[in-house]
Amino acid sequence: MAGYKETPRQKMIAMMYLVLTALLALNVSKDILNAFIVVNESMESTNEGIISEVSQIYREFEVQYDQNKEKTEEYYNQALQVREETKKIVDYLDYLKYMLVGVSEYNIPSKIDSLELMSLYYKDSTLSTGVTKKVLMLKDVPTKDKYDNTTSYLMGMNNDGEAYTLKNKLQSYRKFLLNIMDQDDSYQGIGLFIKEGNAYRNADKQAVSWEMYNFYHTILAADVTIVNKLINEVKNAELDAVNYLYSSISATDFKFASVNAKVITHSTYVFKGQEYSAQILVAAYDDKAKPDIYVKYGVDEWKDSYLSTAKKVSGDAGVVELTIPANAEGPQKYAGIIQLRNPETGELEDHPFNGEYIVAPPSLTVAPLKMNVFYIGVENPVAISAPGISLSKIKPVITAGNLYTKDDNWAVMIKDQVAGNKVTINATAEVDGTVMNLGSAEFRVKRVPSPVAEIAGKIGGNIDKNTLLAAGAIIPSMKDFDFDLYFEVTSFTFATIVNGDWIPKNVRGNLFTTEITNIIRNSKRKQKIFFENIQAKGPDGTIRTLNSINLEIQ
Repeated sequence: MAGYKETPRQKMIAMMYLVLTALLALNVSKDILNAFIVVNESMESTNEGIISEVSQIYREFEVQYDQNKEKTEEYYNQALQVREETKKIVDYLDYLKYMLVGVSEYNIPSKIDSLELMSLYYKDSTLSTGVTKKVLMLKDVPTKDKYDNTTSYLMGMNNDGEAYTLKNKLQSYRKFLLNIMDQDDSYQGIGLFIKEGNAYRNADKQAVSWEMYNFYHTILAADVTIVNKLINEVKNAELDAVNYLYSSISATDFKFASVNAKVITHSTYVFKGQEYSAQILVAAYDDKAKPDIYVKYGVDEWKDSYLSTAKKVSGDAGVVELTIPANAEGPQKYAGIIQLRNPETGELEDHPFNGEYIVAPPSLTVAPLKMNVFYIGVENPVAISAPGISLSKIKPVITAGNLYTKDDNWAVMIKDQVAGNKVTINATAEVDGTVMNLGSAEFRVKRVPSPVAEIAGKIGGNIDKNTLLAAGAIIPSMKDFDFDLYFEVTSFTFATIVNGDWIPKNVRGNLFTTEITNIIRNSKRKQKIFFENIQAKGPDGTIRTLNSINLEIQ
């Protein structure tokens, strides 16, 4: 075979894995967790796309097998073996993700299958490929930022953890594919190449094994993303192996019973003012043919009566380039015939075709990822897209505040109150050399809501003295607010009644002082404790007065 050449898809996956590796070297923050979730969701969709591509090759294999069993049987049977072994390793990797979630949440591997994790963290999801399947909702797993339990499960006590089993399975699968493709172990074209010994370098430049490099002290979110990346490598390896087997069948061995017309569209979704473009080609025909086509717009099936009013378009080398102006919005359809001269009879033969596409006006979609407003002083994630246009071509601007890229999406930062308490995002994009206005979206601007001051989760009522002492601080809690932000208690007043005397104490910060701790320790049953004038500083720099906390020692 020729030297291995990466496809654009494989280059994209390699780049995503470089990003993932870089993230593993950083301290885990909420933003990085979100990045893992975004990368993981992208991997899920990418993997499904590869599955669809591999399935198409198997279908083509079946067609060739049905047409010429004698010539294709050996390669077809090997392809079936590849499919069977790939299913085994992918099923194992999917189950490994399931186990990692269970171990992280409960740390009882022997009972994980009985915990109904599927109903807790797996949901039906429609991927970008259009396929609906049960997908792990990584963002819903509470321990996605933890690593203790998963590290123990993967690494084990004496190099006997699940990561070592995983490596052995991957190496066995790669060896199987190399044997199918008649390649030795030095061949790296199918990926899945794992170096032996301490051939990897961790963040501290220390030599470590493949298992340590990938899974030692990596959080659950990273572990799941890595496993999805391995699924991607396995499916890519399957794709390369089956392509190799398919290409091993000589094209001259294929037997075609008829000549069929085929429509290859550049896009079935175009904007008003653009052109719909498609290739009309003759499958399995002499490339020296110069076909003519007759096309009728607005019909979904060709009739001979259309010939006098149809548009004639000439082609070359068996291919006709069809271009239709997209002047009207909505679903469009067309039908026609390709005329070719039969080399044996010398007579013209008609081969019908049809196609459809959609013409849509430019439109902009701006979706806030957490709430339907922008909050002052915090980073507001927002997704900006337009149907049929690459994200890299969209140029958005905001009327107030800052709009910038963040984790393959966008984020909005507004530091001060704006006029009318509203901002607008406008966007343009260059499509086929023309700058188009995609539209705009308006959002409300609000101040971050005040938190609720709590002590040991309470804002009032009875409390055990020891519980109050153990709490030792006032904690501001953001109730029902999706953003990860924190308020800092800057001061409060503590007060109680001792022997009929009102004893107030002013405190800076949120911690109980030694004096307050002693008063609480010596308090009596039914004695009331008051925390008032609680001041907290928010991420927007404003000082808020929070609710009072009135407790009674029980």
